[in-house]
Amino acid sequence: MSGARVLVCEPIAAAGIELLRARFDVDEDGGATLDERIAEYDAVVIRSATRLDAAAIERAERLKVIGRAGVGIDNVDVDAATRRGIVVVNAPESTVVSAAEHTVGLLVALARNIPQAHAELKQGRWHRSRYAGTELAEKTLGVLGFGRIGQQVARRALGLGMRVVAYDPFVAPDRFRELGAERVETVQDVYVAADFVTLHLPLTDETRGSIGADAFARMRDGVRIVNAARGELVDEAALAEALRSGKVAGAALDVFSAEPYSGPLLELDNVVVTPHLAASTAEAQDRAGIVVAEQVAAALEGRLVTNAVNIPTIGAKDIEVLGPFVPLAAQLARLALDLGGRRADRLALTYYGGLAEYDTRLLTVAALNGAFQGRADRQVNWVNAPVVAAELGVDVSEERRRSSRDFTNLVRVVAASNGGEVRVAGTTIGRDHRRWLVSALGFELEMELAPLMVFFRYDDVPGVIGRVGTLFGQAGVNIANMTVSRTRRGGKALMALSIDTPAPPELQERLRAEGFDDARFITLE
Repeated sequence: MSGARVLVCEPIAAAGIELLRARFDVDEDGGATLDERIAEYDAVVIRSATRLDAAAIERAERLKVIGRAGVGIDNVDVDAATRRGIVVVNAPESTVVSAAEHTVGLLVALARNIPQAHAELKQGRWHRSRYAGTELAEKTLGVLGFGRIGQQVARRALGLGMRVVAYDPFVAPDRFRELGAERVETVQDVYVAADFVTLHLPLTDETRGSIGADAFARMRDGVRIVNAARGELVDEAALAEALRSGKVAGAALDVFSAEPYSGPLLELDNVVVTPHLAASTAEAQDRAGIVVAEQVAAALEGRLVTNAVNIPTIGAKDIEVLGPFVPLAAQLARLALDLGGRRADRLALTYYGGLAEYDTRLLTVAALNGAFQGRADRQVNWVNAPVVAAELGVDVSEERRRSSRDFTNLVRVVAASNGGEVRVAGTTIGRDHRRWLVSALGFELEMELAPLMVFFRYDDVPGVIGRVGTLFGQAGVNIANMTVSRTRRGGKALMALSIDTPAPPELQERLRAEGFDDARFITLE
């Protein structure tokens, strides 16, 4: 996006700044005046200290992308950004190693009372017996949240000789087995088994404050808690009470509900604390800055974004297969709606053949983006296309079928309304992945999709092709390609054309007066 402006609100890696400056106009240190300046920018880059709520996003008239240099995005109102069509990107892999290592560091420090003994010795007191600890080997670590960081913590804990039990309903059972962790069905199962509990949950309405008095009551007596995820996961008042009573033997905390933290947990000897350091390594910060800069640049330049939190994303290997079908899905959906007179109560996407083996959600979003382009009432893009479909009352479905009679891969779009349904299907051909229409309106075709297309339905009688060609020629409009299909001899026929220049209104009116059942002039640009 030529001339785009980027506001970097908090420091990121110098290499990330250089990457952005090479492409866009970049302003730094904008956090203090973000509220007044956000309307001036096409992209904003933040870390954890800057909050972008719905009110701020509403003022961001030009904003195309929000970049979060880190993992968590709870300081961004993603729903508000999605409604506005703003891409939200982050750097999900950048801090995984640092956060996992810090978690294990807290775990060891908690088990062996290392910070307390360190502080005592620094003050000249040698109290060996007072700070005797407990071994981690043979103890059970309960992992709540088995995502990227939780899995890396599990790897390291297993290396220390611990037994690991983990809960995460969104992770496939095979992944637990691969890592050597035991998968449990409920949070309660973790509480019953664990000597140590480490938190790696996302912050949601359901998880906020979920580690409270009731959770502590269900845990083993003398359990120890580690939290390097989100401070708001823990009811800190309930934790303090459980620590005082001895129900919880100790806690190691890197995050708090309000930061900087100065509450009663700091007064307890059985609490180890650090000031939100889990992601604070030079390596993690460099990775986060560079990754988010690359993602922001991709979004502004119209390229595929791989780390968007409000667009379905796919891995690098999958994109090699699915990438060519992204524009195909968009064009087919646009074509289906145009052939149906821009009316649809339902859009059904079916992916056949090899495509059925992949996560095709990205293709469905591409189809919705293509279907709703050109609406006068709003700007539609990859981000808000599903929201637009929901607001318009369009039911969207997706199906994958491994068998395809004639094609290795095939995409079919059905646009249905009270007036009936329109079906189109297409595939890609050749090394350059040319997009071909293979069926439309009940007719089989072989026609390359083009920016300007015309479709006629008519009775299969002699002279129609010549008459159409003559009328286009008289109007000075060149026909680039033409294909004709029919149901049976003397039945109904479909003629599809691609043309080099738009058909003028008078030609369109003349053709519609020629007695065709239907004449559609389609723009797929």
